[in-house]
Amino acid sequence: MMHTVQQHDGYLTGQCLVAMPSMGDPRFEGAVIYICAHTEEGAMGIVINRPMQEISFPDIVDQLGIEPTAHCEQIRVQFGGPVETMRGFVLHTRDYENEGTLFVDDSTALTATLDVLRAIAEGQGPGRAIMALGYAGWGAGQLDGELKENVWLTVPADRRLLFETALEDKYNAAMARLGIDPRLLSEDAGHA
Repeated sequence: MMHTVQQHDGYLTGQCLVAMPSMGDPRFEGAVIYICAHTEEGAMGIVINRPMQEISFPDIVDQLGIEPTAHCEQIRVQFGGPVETMRGFVLHTRDYENEGTLFVDDSTALTATLDVLRAIAEGQGPGRAIMALGYAGWGAGQLDGELKENVWLTVPADRRLLFETALEDKYNAAMARLGIDPRLLSEDAGHA
């Protein structure tokens, strides 16, 4: 089954990747990744469905000298990917911006500065946000090669999938958008 996605200049910025069962990389098994940037130089994305149990958002802001408040309790820290795992990235709605904000598409932005963490703690941050440690990165042509090898499926992203669907339901919700029941996929799917 072929699925056509709306791409920006032939790239997948603003789309989600969904790992096929044949992935073979435990870091991305069952992952849904929101692509924040995809150009001929490479791609960068944030895993949006992998919670980190060992650290909380109040812990992070406290370590950075920001006073944790009740607003901090609403944000769950997630594994954003295996690159720069000590660096924080906030994927959020476009109702917040500062100098370091990257606008990904019409509804989503990415900020990786202390200002956004402080704003969230003070209740002045974005309406919806995902706090991730690390990101997923691909070199020039690498993601395109993985797509040709059927490692990933592509799915349109929107506010509901990114910010309103429960973490544990995002993989199945993304697959359902393609009309696929993940239980019916074998590890050899897509290979002749």
